[in-house]
Amino acid sequence: MPSPDSTDINILSYTSQIPFARHLGFELTKFEGGESEIIYTAKPEHLNTFDVTHGGACMTLLDITMAAAARSVAPETGVVTIEMKTSFMQPSVGPLHARGTLIHRTATLAFTEAKIYDELERVCAHATGTFKYVKRRLPTGPASANAMRPPSTD
Repeated sequence: MPSPDSTDINILSYTSQIPFARHLGFELTKFEGGESEIIYTAKPEHLNTFDVTHGGACMTLLDITMAAAARSVAPETGVVTIEMKTSFMQPSVGPLHARGTLIHRTATLAFTEAKIYDELERVCAHATGTFKYVKRRLPTGPASANAMRPPSTD
């Protein structure tokens, strides 16, 4: 069996495998060597009362971008978010892209950061996060024959 690398994950379908990312319309464009990039344009229902991208949508973008950076060095595993800190510098308006970086990895943890940029390459938001590597499991949920519990953070 070939060793896992970024070609084992279909970069075009990666975010479509995450229902919430699919709902938001995220598109993964980079997934390799501890780096990731996701592009996103908020739909009207993803805006706040000031007509800018809602902070929750931005935090989801940052979370998934950091998770992808962590997984890009070990695509055969999954990751779960342990903690995340987000700072918003300016409104996130228009087409956005987020870039994530794996800063440090241990056997079980990934320390990451990500930034959201607008069309003019201005930083709109920054996050750091810690993720735990977990074995990927079979799908669960109402449409699945697998009654397995979600991954543990223990």
